[in-house]
Amino acid sequence: MTFVRGPKEKKSRSLGINLHLKAERSFSPKSALVRRPYPPGVHGSKRRRTSSEYGRQLQEKQKIQLSYGLSAKKMKLYAQKAISSKKISPPQYLYQLLELRLDNVVFKSGFVSSRSIARITSSHGHFVVNNKKVNIPSYELKIGDIIKIRENSKNNKIFSNLKEKLEKYQEPDWLKVDKEKLTCEVIKIPQLPEDFEFDIPLVLEFYSK
Repeated sequence: MTFVRGPKEKKSRSLGINLHLKAERSFSPKSALVRRPYPPGVHGSKRRRTSSEYGRQLQEKQKIQLSYGLSAKKMKLYAQKAISSKKISPPQYLYQLLELRLDNVVFKSGFVSSRSIARITSSHGHFVVNNKKVNIPSYELKIGDIIKIRENSKNNKIFSNLKEKLEKYQEPDWLKVDKEKLTCEVIKIPQLPEDFEFDIPLVLEFYSK
């Protein structure tokens, strides 16, 4: 199973951005990036500097790869598919591929608190898509697909007090979450926001060489 190995918050500090790899902790004042907003290591506070164009491309690639929990092979595959796109702009297509992964939708629905937990729970078969069990985190969803927690999994401690948690959660506009039935439907294609935290064009430049 591919995801971030080693100290997760150290990855965020190294790249200078909160990758939200530690569930609730990443959103709290206890986050390592909040307490120590500089790279790890003895000379970390002095090491943040502007890198070369290639360095910036590589860094953005690493940010997306770590945030979405992708292998290098999968990241490259997504980028190449986006670059070869004829009908959709490459940045939009790459964003679409990332966001419509099953594990990401499970996370964005509010069913779990991080993509790493979403990847684990989806790979363990805790979710069904259109009433069929799917245990592939990278499974690509489409408009009209309905995701829900398997009946046998609803009592798992991972989903304890989920209805109460969802009351305070607002899903993105391309998802429709039924907070009573604990289902999530993809109602439209996610659109790349202008304020997206990662620089997708730089990533595509990295793979265009």
